[in-house]
Amino acid sequence: MAEENAKKPSNFIKAIIDEDLKSGRFKKVHTRFPPEPNGYLHIGHAKSICLNFGLAEEYNGLCNLRFDDTNPLKEDQEYIDSIIEDVRWLGFDWGDR
Repeated sequence: MAEENAKKPSNFIKAIIDEDLKSGRFKKVHTRFPPEPNGYLHIGHAKSICLNFGLAEEYNGLCNLRFDDTNPLKEDQEYIDSIIEDVRWLGFDWGDR
């Protein structure tokens, strides 16, 4: 009986996107993943990558990989290359954006 009354949890992000598209507030989904290239990615970054690229893919939209440059003294090309490789390893592509 409890299983019959249990509600499936809502995905509030998708609910917001659905409402914005339905109301015409936005015409398409366009997300971004903006890492700061001052270190290697961790599991939290992977979650964000999957969320942002995944939602864009699910809604036939776009996701940009945009490197944040708020701390240029700690940034390094090694980290940029590593981030690009990790995003691709997770199965996502951002085209030439």
